[in-house]
Amino acid sequence: MSAHADTHAHDDDHGHHHKETFVTKYIFSQDHKMIAKQYLITGTIMGVIGVLMSMMFRMQIAWPEQPNVLFEALLGKWAPDGVMDADIYLALVTIHGTIMVFFVLTAGLSGTFSNLLIPLQIGARDMASGFLNMVSYWLFFLSSVIMILSLFLEAGPAAAGWTIYPPLSALPMAQGGSGMGMTMWLVSMAIFIASSLLGSLNYIVTVINLRTKGMSMTRLPLTIWAFFVTAVIGVISFPVLLSAALLLIMDRSFGTSFFLSDIFIQGEVLHYQGGSPVLFEHLFWFLGHPEVYIVLLPALGITSEVIATNSRKPIFGYRAMIASILAIAFLSTIVWGHHMFISGMNPFLGSVFTFTTLLIAIPSAVKAFNYITTLWKGNLQMNPAMLFSIGLVSTFITGGLTGIILGDSALDINVHDTYFVVAHFHLVMGISALYGMFAGIYHWFPKMFGRMLNKNLGYVHFWVTAVCAYGVFFPMHFIGMAGLPRRYYTNSNFPLFDDLANVNVVITIFALIGGVFQIVFLYNFFSSIFYGKKAEQNPWKSNTLEWTTPVKHIHGNWPGEIPHVHRWAYDYSKPGHDNDFVPQNIPLMDGEEELQH
Repeated sequence: MSAHADTHAHDDDHGHHHKETFVTKYIFSQDHKMIAKQYLITGTIMGVIGVLMSMMFRMQIAWPEQPNVLFEALLGKWAPDGVMDADIYLALVTIHGTIMVFFVLTAGLSGTFSNLLIPLQIGARDMASGFLNMVSYWLFFLSSVIMILSLFLEAGPAAAGWTIYPPLSALPMAQGGSGMGMTMWLVSMAIFIASSLLGSLNYIVTVINLRTKGMSMTRLPLTIWAFFVTAVIGVISFPVLLSAALLLIMDRSFGTSFFLSDIFIQGEVLHYQGGSPVLFEHLFWFLGHPEVYIVLLPALGITSEVIATNSRKPIFGYRAMIASILAIAFLSTIVWGHHMFISGMNPFLGSVFTFTTLLIAIPSAVKAFNYITTLWKGNLQMNPAMLFSIGLVSTFITGGLTGIILGDSALDINVHDTYFVVAHFHLVMGISALYGMFAGIYHWFPKMFGRMLNKNLGYVHFWVTAVCAYGVFFPMHFIGMAGLPRRYYTNSNFPLFDDLANVNVVITIFALIGGVFQIVFLYNFFSSIFYGKKAEQNPWKSNTLEWTTPVKHIHGNWPGEIPHVHRWAYDYSKPGHDNDFVPQNIPLMDGEEELQH
């Protein structure tokens, strides 16, 4: 199954690549390393926009009806005299959710690290199709631009929540953001899905066909397993969201009624008959739940690599980790109904979805225990990447525990659509995935840019982010249990919630501090690209193949022949060797046994 024959096909190309122009090298590049950087920087910019939005609506929740100079400056007519309009509050929540889930976490993790690491860690010259890879990035870029442009529409951007349930999203006249804003949201997402599918197919083909000699599936680093399975989930579930978006476009523009029935507006009956908004929920969440794992699995894969490398010992339970990735992938496609317990679902069906949802706790727990056991008695190197990986294990467990409550149909009914849900999924999916992304950036920055990030700024970034993340989302569980609903732009009309106002102020202060301190990371990131300390070839003393490539990027990754693989990726602190790491391309010594846990 290896692509040994393929390696020489590419060797002849080498002479032709030093004539690259600026455009072919930096803009329309087909080199996976450059495309990874493009994804990362685009995702970072989108992340800044998404975090700014969350800081704005957090200020609105903490200090409702109070004039705010920032609102007046940034929102213009949507904040007359500095007081935020209710409609733009919903729009900010909607676009924040969309940007963070799809444009930052999906693209920032899969787009960046699948592109960077798949060819380098399996020993390939590049992706199976460099052209498709380039098209995939530019479609992503186009969809990002359309999503951002929708913010500047006269009637406002989409404002039906990131889940865009009809009828709010299906009737253009329902509210300001239901018009052109919603149309642009749907167009942007359709293009994004095309980008995601092209990328995923490329990743799958590359992993299956282009592994170097000796790189069997059971010698792959866990990062590659995670990226590979993530791509498979994407191919299975993203087309379903595309069909939902297309049917919604039909309902909006062509008079069909897939999702609409018996609609009254100001006493007037509309002509829609026979559709069902619950059908849309089924289609949306059939992608929506696998999406959680599309976001999370790459982060878990990165964590496996970073924790093993920085514990200086083999990952515990390598095969169990692969099995848990596969189990999570399978189970993620049969649990979507837990988002719909209060949609009038048959209670028996609810109990089926409860059962499948609670099953996911088993492979998730396997991963958590294996991380902890890998850390146990290791020679821990506490660099920023390691801290973020350990932080991920923490938020994955704390966020996962509340999932057991939300996955139970009887318990979920009480906290559905409250801040309890917001706290749960931000910890388990948002913060965990973000930590995985940061860990990956700190760990592979030297491979991407040939320079090191500043370690001390990394420590500041981690500790402030970790404290603020829990400061924001831990109290949210309690205001959720007290019944505070999501997506209300002010709670001042409900005397019932007056006691919770102070908690919301505390949450907002943590959110503002945490948001502002990401500037430390941004400064570290962009200044280190140009002025960071020059990196050596293998700064973390790691075993995987990407550290055998030269620091200076070349087209085709390796100057000579592609190295052959003789062992798995986790031979750290192996008895009988002089160093505490043995790279994968070092042949086995006489009498040495190959480890595989």
